[in-house]
Amino acid sequence: MGTCLKAQLAKQGQTLRRVAAIAFLAAMGSGWAQTPSTFNPTDAETVAFTEIAFGLQHPWAVAFLPNGEYLVAQQEGVMRVVDANGRVGAPILGIPEVAFSGQGGLLDVVLDRDFDANRQLYFCFAKADASSGGNRTTTALASAKLNERQDRLEQVQTLFQQSPSVRSDQHFGCRIAQAHDNSLFLTLGERFIARDQAQRTTNHLGSIVRLQTDGSAYRDNPFFDKRGGLPETWSWGHRNPLGAVITPDGELWTHEAGPQGGDEINHIRGGGNYGWPIMTYGHHVGARKSSGQGMEAPVHYWRDEIAPSGLTYLSSDRYGPDWQNSFFLGSMAHGALIRLKIDNDKVIEEDWLTVAPGHGVRDVRQGPDGFLYVLIDGEDGRLLRIEPPELPQAQAPVQASGDADAKTDASTPAVGDAGIQPEPAEPAPAVISPDTPGAAPVMDEPAAEPSAAPAVLEPSPSESTAEQAAAAESGPEASAQ
Repeated sequence: MGTCLKAQLAKQGQTLRRVAAIAFLAAMGSGWAQTPSTFNPTDAETVAFTEIAFGLQHPWAVAFLPNGEYLVAQQEGVMRVVDANGRVGAPILGIPEVAFSGQGGLLDVVLDRDFDANRQLYFCFAKADASSGGNRTTTALASAKLNERQDRLEQVQTLFQQSPSVRSDQHFGCRIAQAHDNSLFLTLGERFIARDQAQRTTNHLGSIVRLQTDGSAYRDNPFFDKRGGLPETWSWGHRNPLGAVITPDGELWTHEAGPQGGDEINHIRGGGNYGWPIMTYGHHVGARKSSGQGMEAPVHYWRDEIAPSGLTYLSSDRYGPDWQNSFFLGSMAHGALIRLKIDNDKVIEEDWLTVAPGHGVRDVRQGPDGFLYVLIDGEDGRLLRIEPPELPQAQAPVQASGDADAKTDASTPAVGDAGIQPEPAEPAPAVISPDTPGAAPVMDEPAAEPSAAPAVLEPSPSESTAEQAAAAESGPEASAQ
């Protein structure tokens, strides 16, 4: 028997064992759909890719222009067009001021479903609250038109702002998904210091909102014409959702980072309470529960931290039947793509694909050509196209940048751009005044406000990405940006 055939059979055996283990755990569950991941990251396969562009500074999101070019949002507050040959353009003019600190900045960008006709796009960002002198920030959603020359945003309009503003530079959420009816879903983090507010429907902290394209609340929202919640709210009980996608059947799926593990993927339903901070599989919260009455369990979760970011659904057949109709999410902690095939809210397949060890996968999207595109975070960020497994041997994985400002002393733990941003320990519940109609309460600053996002740090030659994440977890909590 040839070596290649033996390797193929061994791979098939590993896949079958993983599928059987997932099915067994699902069958033994308490009636909930949740299943824990049983995948060992050391079994991840290297994936083939083509580098489209490099030199992108902390790219956060990519959208696909109709002329075969790419629109990339960079966290420091810059959008650039990357042409089909990989040339990175000058900063696009007209971007509003963003609060670039910690996990904040210019974050997601998506094109309107009718962009070819209207040149409309949507983006979300961390915005300073002028009424607080800039000391508090919020997550904002804006619309704009990209001019024909693709060098300026015009008719920029803020459609929505998360309420209340908070004195924190963490957990902004900020992923956008446009549904088939053109409504906009926006994920919102609980801003870290205010985790208990995620259980309140009278603010936007730790929630997903559903809006019309003019920023008004969608009429089918749970509290649109009912008491008990804000009209924009679609679901709540979220921690920091950094991935969102609408599947071909019109369903909304998101994932979110847990507290030192317990990262999860969720099938989002209107009016659902997704449990945070009462229900979590993370390691950090001492009084955690694995279930909560009237709360939605995750479809799947990871006991150890993967730091998920970016989420897409592969509907194309570019990669063959095994990958078709699978979810793909990025791991900031492992520099990998994670493939999940889900049937009836149960994960039946899970595979890991190593893309950029030592770096974070910030975004993954299916392009109009049916291929998967990935953004690698960092001072020298990359845009990659994932190639089908049957194509020639994969290129070498992305290597750590050699830039002088990306280096670190060997005695300093390499925490930053392995994809994990250090955070302070989970705070005590924030004290907030009772919500009153028409008034947006604000929250006081914690004793030690988290510092700004660190520069990219090269992983130590003797230290793996997983070890860096573990080292970060042993001290203050580490969470995906």
